[in-house]
Amino acid sequence: MKISAAMLMALAGTLLCVLSSAVAFTLDIFGNANMDDTIDENDAVFVQGIINSTNNSTELADANYDGKIDALDLEQIEKIISGEEKNITVIDESGKAVTINEPVERIVICHAMFAEVLRSLGAEDRIVGIPTYMENYTAFYPDLSKLPTVGGASTQDSEAIVSLKPDLVIVWGNWAENLEMDLKDVAPVLRLTYRPFSTTDKDIMTLGYVVGKKKEAEKLIDFYQKPLSLISSRISSLSEEKKPRVYLEYSDYRTNSEGSGNHEMLLMAGGRNIASGITTDTSGTPFVDAEWVMKENPEIIMRRALKADASCGYDEDDTAQIKALREKILSRPELANITAIKNGDVYCFATDISTGLSYWLGIVYMAKQLHPDIFSDLDPVAIHQEYLTRFQRRDFNLNEHGVFFYPAEAV
Repeated sequence: MKISAAMLMALAGTLLCVLSSAVAFTLDIFGNANMDDTIDENDAVFVQGIINSTNNSTELADANYDGKIDALDLEQIEKIISGEEKNITVIDESGKAVTINEPVERIVICHAMFAEVLRSLGAEDRIVGIPTYMENYTAFYPDLSKLPTVGGASTQDSEAIVSLKPDLVIVWGNWAENLEMDLKDVAPVLRLTYRPFSTTDKDIMTLGYVVGKKKEAEKLIDFYQKPLSLISSRISSLSEEKKPRVYLEYSDYRTNSEGSGNHEMLLMAGGRNIASGITTDTSGTPFVDAEWVMKENPEIIMRRALKADASCGYDEDDTAQIKALREKILSRPELANITAIKNGDVYCFATDISTGLSYWLGIVYMAKQLHPDIFSDLDPVAIHQEYLTRFQRRDFNLNEHGVFFYPAEAV
């Protein structure tokens, strides 16, 4: 493909705006020559500038990943834009370049969150293998939970994966370090994390390009960013004193501090974490003691209800177990005199709205509970329902099924 002078002039202004303004993320796909969040005609213009020696080369300008920048890269960019590429090369979570042959028809996932993303994009029919623990997620994944299993999220069964003849295997982060060697003649391994607040948008768009669902990825991101933007805009006007002090509990006297997703969720929802600054645990979930909680005297306690603690989430319709977990916290004699206990401000939330892709739902529920006055027009249940119906395509009535936030006084 040859870029005409007219096209160069027409797109020059747009390109300058793109390069001079900050983007939410850099799409780490070769062909994204101008290093923004998409692959479009601006990238072809940029590559032509490199060929003409008027632009400096960038890491992702080598669209066909052959070690040189020439007219073939322009052709590859146009094919990616039209969805006609025969392969696509991605820089994944490990920092490695992964080349994936297109189209991708058979995918083995090694973490349940990838199922949620692929179903959101309308590509769940490509999944042929799942992690073993996902067999238990029958309420949220009634069909996918019946697929062949390939071992644990971090301890995959390579032989089981090979038997499924995948085109692509998706792994969470750097788990299963040697999997690439086991599958070197079978399928590429793509490592993603959908890390809340930092890689989620990028990882969704990356997978959107890989499975040919770019528009669907854009719609998904736009959907969940709307309530998050609303929350952010209103929270930003609050002084720190207007944000309640919260004790986040991961398990009995184990809290969430900096480095954990739930800590970030709380901050985005407009709370102050009394454990901010505790960095003795690299996982972001350090142990504390009752004396520390008493001294900090939180106004609110929020407990993440792990399934081992209380049956909740999509798999449970009865609030009995999550209610019992809350009452157990309320009845701790050592905490009887702290503000949160005296006022009954203790809440439990399900893992299903605080991990993976759905962490954003947890922020919406939290924000409503923490600031019911400024979020009187925010309806977490309605937003959650639309997400399930529109993106997960689930016939799941939240007024009849599921336990996600208890007690749901504000929500």
